Amino acid sequence: MSRRWLAPALAVLGALLAPAAGADPLNWQAVPVPVTKGDLTAVAALSDTQAYAVGYRLRSDTAADMLALRWDGRTWTQHSTLPAESFPQALAVRSATDMWAAGAGTAQWNGSSWVRRALASDPGGTVTPEALALAEHNAVWVAGKAVPGAIKNGTPAVQRWDGTAWRRQTLPALGKGELNGIVSLGAGQALAVGAQFGTAGQPQRPLVLRLSNGQWRTEPVPQPAGHSWLSAVTSVSPTEAWAVGATSVNGVEQPLALRWNGSAWAATQVPPVPDGRLRAVGRTAAGELLAAGGKGAVAVLLRWDPAANAWQRLADPGIVARTFSTVPGSNAVWAVGISRQGDLVPQTRHTVR
Repeated sequence: MSRRWLAPALAVLGALLAPAAGADPLNWQAVPVPVTKGDLTAVAALSDTQAYAVGYRLRSDTAADMLALRWDGRTWTQHSTLPAESFPQALAVRSATDMWAAGAGTAQWNGSSWVRRALASDPGGTVTPEALALAEHNAVWVAGKAVPGAIKNGTPAVQRWDGTAWRRQTLPALGKGELNGIVSLGAGQALAVGAQFGTAGQPQRPLVLRLSNGQWRTEPVPQPAGHSWLSAVTSVSPTEAWAVGATSVNGVEQPLALRWNGSAWAATQVPPVPDGRLRAVGRTAAGELLAAGGKGAVAVLLRWDPAANAWQRLADPGIVARTFSTVPGSNAVWAVGISRQGDLVPQTRHTVR
């Protein structure tokens, strides 16, 4: 079994969501899952009574089952088994009969089984998917990097599922880098975010691509001091989006959050949280914008405060969270990952603001 990503992921992800003195309590509730040992890596919700999570169950130190779980409003149960060695890291759910998982390749749930969907070939090398996004007309986006051998030589890659196959997207000449997040803006538009890798004379910098009028173009974005990158993006409307990630100066990471107003990107005020890299961003039904992240023992969950025009810290679900998901039509939030105690004990946490 390939476990190329497991050790570094556990080392750097840490406890993603941390307590904050004076912040509103989120009243996180632990919800059991039918997996004794393993990991949960992604979650997506359709409603308060329908959510899905993917990850793996360890059968031994060298063997694991890839799996999907389903929340029915009361309990998590095993929904299905994904293709062997698929190592899901991203999840997108359109309905109970149309779901996508990405990790070592991509797979689609057709209502009765998971079917591998081979990505299109890329002249840059083997495509490693990092993020999924649903689009109009049953299309799906996948973003990541094309790797010719060493990851450091990867180049950004985007593909689109047209209902029959994945189709490679033509991107501008970007050099070495990667894409970590993607979102549809509707009407044939999309945003993808990531990083352009550093060179001898230039630090790593954030990368934003925008699809408009059938062409992907590079968007001008703020360039913080030191190394910086973007990990996730969400769309609030066709003319408002948010991207989150981190900056690193002298080896100390700080949160980074950018806002798009339909025409330009601007940096927003974030609290100083050493090692507080952000990995996910989403919006509740009440319009509350949340961003989560962390590294090692440091954890951070932020909420955008429009009145203060700044991000504020919120409370901790008590797990090493891989990511979180807001719930359509609800103020609920799901966080999934592993316990802070024990050896790879999968955990979920649920809260309603």
